[in-house]
Amino acid sequence: MQARSRQRGISLIEVLMAVLIFSVGLIGLAGLMVMAARSNHAAYLRTQVTFLAGNMADRMRANPIGLWNGAYDASGSAGYPTSTSQTCSQASPCTPAQVAVRDQYEWSQLLKTLLPDASATISCTGKAGLGYDPSAQMGMRPPYGGTCAMTISWTERKVIATGKSDTPTQSFAWEFQP
Repeated sequence: MQARSRQRGISLIEVLMAVLIFSVGLIGLAGLMVMAARSNHAAYLRTQVTFLAGNMADRMRANPIGLWNGAYDASGSAGYPTSTSQTCSQASPCTPAQVAVRDQYEWSQLLKTLLPDASATISCTGKAGLGYDPSAQMGMRPPYGGTCAMTISWTERKVIATGKSDTPTQSFAWEFQP
């Protein structure tokens, strides 16, 4: 009879150890799920940054006179227009500078909407040394001789209660020829 009671105690210890090991495994799995969710969100934000950079580069290519005149150069969220009141019509079309202001406004709104704490800088150089007059030679449409540097910065995560960032600011830097 004593042998049976000892076996029952050993079986209970075996079951408790199995539950303990299973619980530790579930805790590890929960940690992996949290890490996967964070990584997925970071990848989403980086995809948005790539989309936004290409979007603005396409806008710049579509307005070569505004680009050559430096209308797209801006720095930070304060450098972009906060509103646009274009009065362009079919009878009175927008000037290249007005198109650039509209493009910058729409792009800054996309930055604010799609990225947390976003700021951007665009700086184009090399246009002065080529002797190209965009108003006189627009029909020729030579490629832009300079390069543009674009930098987009954002914060990936925030602690909601304090408002302080718990990760450093991320940056996307791209140098391209429109």
